[in-house]
Amino acid sequence: MTTQSINPAVALTTSGSRRRAVAAATIGSALEWYDFIVYSFFAAIIGKLFFPAALPNTQLLIGLATFGVGFFMRPLGAIVLGHYGDRRGRRAALTLTILLMIVGLLILTFVPTYVSIGFIAPVLVVLARLFQGFSAGGEFGATTSYMSEYSLTERRGMYVSWQMSSQFMASLLGGVVAAIISGSLSQDALNAYGWRIPFAIGLLIGPVGYYIRQRLEDTPTFTAQKELSSFPLAEAVRGHFGKIACGFGMGVLGTASVYVLVLFLPVYASRQFHLPQSDAFATTAVMSLIAAVWCIVAGWLSDRVGRKILVLIASVALLIVTYPLFAWFAASPSLTRLLIIEAIFAILIATASAVSPTLMAELFPTRVRTTSLALFYNFSVAIFGGFAQFIVAWLLFTTGDVLAPAYYVVGAAVIGTIAVLPLSDNKSKSLE
Repeated sequence: MTTQSINPAVALTTSGSRRRAVAAATIGSALEWYDFIVYSFFAAIIGKLFFPAALPNTQLLIGLATFGVGFFMRPLGAIVLGHYGDRRGRRAALTLTILLMIVGLLILTFVPTYVSIGFIAPVLVVLARLFQGFSAGGEFGATTSYMSEYSLTERRGMYVSWQMSSQFMASLLGGVVAAIISGSLSQDALNAYGWRIPFAIGLLIGPVGYYIRQRLEDTPTFTAQKELSSFPLAEAVRGHFGKIACGFGMGVLGTASVYVLVLFLPVYASRQFHLPQSDAFATTAVMSLIAAVWCIVAGWLSDRVGRKILVLIASVALLIVTYPLFAWFAASPSLTRLLIIEAIFAILIATASAVSPTLMAELFPTRVRTTSLALFYNFSVAIFGGFAQFIVAWLLFTTGDVLAPAYYVVGAAVIGTIAVLPLSDNKSKSLE
């Protein structure tokens, strides 16, 4: 190892403390994302119970729109919690985000339906989504900063990749829970209480995440700073706007892929091609498991061959194969074909999602790292991710074209591929 590759602040920590820190942040990230996953799985039921409408398609659209409402708050959460993380520390931001998420879970778990309390019911559901959206706005920037700053330079890609791996594990857990509940309960039981069970599980484990994060130490890189930024938002935008814009473009591909190919696909396969709902959820669980494992492999590879080349390969591959895979599935829908295309998508999405956070974290100084990461990620998620399912569902209903999801992902892949081209690869440099 050369002296140039060692961050002196990080070198003072032990390997055990680094593993504990990354594991703690990773577990918290998974807990944060779990409720977003399960909400998307039960959006149709929530739409029926809290937003009564004459047509089932309208109920689904409203349920998915409520899923997207929380994303309006993500940019605000990015600004506020990013500033908080760059001023008060990564640990403080991580602890606050999970507290806010617990509040949202409390509301969703216990809120009465429209039949019981009328218009107050949908208002409370929207309020819960706003709490969760604001909280999630600070999660990516704080967690990515925390793990990148706590890791050794030559292993940074693998350490940071655990963040996205944990999110796919949360998707796996959500998929397993949804499959079990959907397969074991009648539709009446699902409507009456079954849909609340996943949120109750998240509520039970939420305090565990808070406890773990509260016991974290802040990163040596952050504490070693001689002077903090007085206004991280202004400094980030003035000094790093071009890199933030490129990160936004990469975020477009990442979020569109995840929210359409991972979260929407069970709804798509079930409603459009009449696959059993439990089979569709189980397929999502398989995809999530593959992606969770491949994230670590991709992170490990990025420490050896570089970040940029892997993200570029994944982006171009998604651009090329998405439409043919959707067309192949639509020509003869089956569980086998769905498993095959989900496995391919899982590897490509995991590669881009696991490596791009490290690529971007290495481009920003510690003074504004959390704010910069939170900005580009959450603005791209809010615009292209949060309403991806709603837009795709609307396209399906209005055009009748069963390949509409593919068009959305292909467009995002074009943007993501262009965005990664100007970026430099700093995998061998210590963080500033």
